[in-house]
Amino acid sequence: MMTTLGFGAASIGNLYRPVTVGDARGVLDAAWIGGIRSFDTAPHYGLGLSERRLGAFLRGKPRDQFRVSTKVGRLLVDNPAFSGGTDEADGFAVHDRQVRKWDFSAEGVRRSLDESLERLELDRVDRLYLHDPDAYDLDEGLRLGLPALAALRDEGVVDEIGIGTNSAQAAAAAVREGDLDVVMIAGRYTLLEQPALDELLPLCEERGVRVVAVGVFNSGMLASDNPAASTYDYGDVPVALAERAERLRETCAEYDVALPAAALQFPLRHPAVSEVMVGTARERALRQNLTHFEAEIPEGLWDALQLEGLIP
Repeated sequence: MMTTLGFGAASIGNLYRPVTVGDARGVLDAAWIGGIRSFDTAPHYGLGLSERRLGAFLRGKPRDQFRVSTKVGRLLVDNPAFSGGTDEADGFAVHDRQVRKWDFSAEGVRRSLDESLERLELDRVDRLYLHDPDAYDLDEGLRLGLPALAALRDEGVVDEIGIGTNSAQAAAAAVREGDLDVVMIAGRYTLLEQPALDELLPLCEERGVRVVAVGVFNSGMLASDNPAASTYDYGDVPVALAERAERLRETCAEYDVALPAAALQFPLRHPAVSEVMVGTARERALRQNLTHFEAEIPEGLWDALQLEGLIP
């Protein structure tokens, strides 16, 4: 069983493209067979589709053999204007029979968790994150959401609470203001860039807050041997970053290491980082990720990357 590699289930919520039930089940089966026992989802992912598919997969699995996290902050409510449209503007190829409604209140957080549990077909989740409060109102999110999460932990409803965001600054603010167990940071502590080093990771290390690194391929740039043909933060790749990624690839090649292998393993070299999560709806890609995660990487590669100023 793997304790430092988890599966992020956004992709099986039809992220950017339709995913069949069979393909979703196949990639989850591959993750389980490969030893992954930590799964993360959210209502946001496919308007609940990711949670439903993950719950259907985990049905019948021994509850003490896996860990599940989901998120709060966005409630799903019926869309009064539904006329057969889709949610593709928010990145998911699903019908928009429901829409998202921001709600960081104690009532909203508890309702969101209850509805997630129903979709997941579980009586509890292990970890609960406040999801992207900075995308709406960070101050309100921290002021209302963090105490609501802490109350659920105090009641024993969840074991751990945290924040999930792609903003290192927002995550650091949450660590300063709340009593968090864990932070999920997306794309801000990767082989390509490390802004989370400025404040977030030292603060987490000081306060004993564990860090889960996600988006470690920077939305595809580090997932292949052709970084320039990929995307960055789901958009076009800036020229400077494309050049940096190519230098990373070339240096890895000198040590016979695949760029995705270095990208997967790099975050765990920091003492504050306890887990890396990857997501895909393609079984082959999942198997490749497992292979990359277990690949032997010579210490000399990290030394070379440091000497070239490519990593701290």
